[in-house]
Amino acid sequence: MRETREERARMGGADLSTPCYVVRERALRDNLEQLASLARETGAKILLAQKAFSMFRVYPLIGQYLAGTAASGLYEAMLGAECMGKENHIFSPAYRPEEMEEILSLCDHVILNSPQQIRRYKAQILAAGRSPGLRVNPQHSTQEGHAIYDPCAPGSRLGTTLAQLEAALEETPDLLEGIEGLHFHTLCEQDADALAETLEAVEEKFGRYMRNMKWINLGGGHHITRPGYHRETLARCIRHVRETYGAEVYLEPGEAVALNAGVLLTRVLEIMPGGGGVPCEGSHAILDASAACHMPDVLEMPYRPPLKGGGLPGEKPFTYRLAGPTCLAGDVIGDYSFDRPLEPGDVLEFQDMAIYSMVKNNTFNGMALPDIVLEREDGSLELVRRFGYEDFKGRLS
Repeated sequence: MRETREERARMGGADLSTPCYVVRERALRDNLEQLASLARETGAKILLAQKAFSMFRVYPLIGQYLAGTAASGLYEAMLGAECMGKENHIFSPAYRPEEMEEILSLCDHVILNSPQQIRRYKAQILAAGRSPGLRVNPQHSTQEGHAIYDPCAPGSRLGTTLAQLEAALEETPDLLEGIEGLHFHTLCEQDADALAETLEAVEEKFGRYMRNMKWINLGGGHHITRPGYHRETLARCIRHVRETYGAEVYLEPGEAVALNAGVLLTRVLEIMPGGGGVPCEGSHAILDASAACHMPDVLEMPYRPPLKGGGLPGEKPFTYRLAGPTCLAGDVIGDYSFDRPLEPGDVLEFQDMAIYSMVKNNTFNGMALPDIVLEREDGSLELVRRFGYEDFKGRLS
């Protein structure tokens, strides 16, 4: 496996094997500087949502700018504590009772998902000197076409609705005593107008409970570092919460931290003539990167990842359907056009691949995981991790 991948690199005349993720330190720092500026301007505390980006090699850099990390489970909590060592928050729809003691040794804030979890864990969290919170569901969706990513979709298991909370308070009037914060997370790569709309819905339903809280967590999904993002609207929301409720405000973006800070380099392995109803000019380009294995959101969301130098089908003279090498018939990245014909050995660069790609990749079909490379600000390259056969073999036995 190692020799095969190195041979491909020599064939391409490059210093890197493919496929590989390249995270660019300068772009990452640019994002972090914007987030730190927002924090200084508004007094908010900003956390890295590790579910989107957990390349801990750059945690020392991130820790220079952000207040800490947000975890979705025990292992992320361990990673945040070990590799950044600042504030460490956690939310899970349900916790394993046998893990709670260790979670409390790692996390400052523990966000619970339901009244049942408050009854089960509140006393334990307070006894450990930690800050318990409750995630609420305002039942106000601002998304379209992304039900899989919409915490406010009908039937969502994420967060407590007002009706559920009021029913629980009737049964247990002191339920919220000792609960120090409220958390809501309803966005997915959205602008601040969606937050403003959501905040209004949250206040309408939960405002009377917000007045008794020490902190309010506005969750993630804020596309803060995207060009054109309405930053002043976000700042206004933060100031409003701080001034109205006298609470500390937290944000936990994931994509905004590493937005446009990483790419996936992949090599063309083969060109297959078209046929079988391919809705493009007729040819498949088989890559050594897989949508199913290396960019799962392409199939899950779905979405069309940006490709350097690639246009829409028919926009440029030569159109191809880019596909992975697995046996999955639907392992298709998308249709792209190019200025010249593709040939085996050509290297393609998919952009914005640092977020929700490395954290989700897998070894289906025995596919090798891509190398992880850090491009330093001086242009030098550091091979952070190379995966091989043992990483695939060791997963299941």
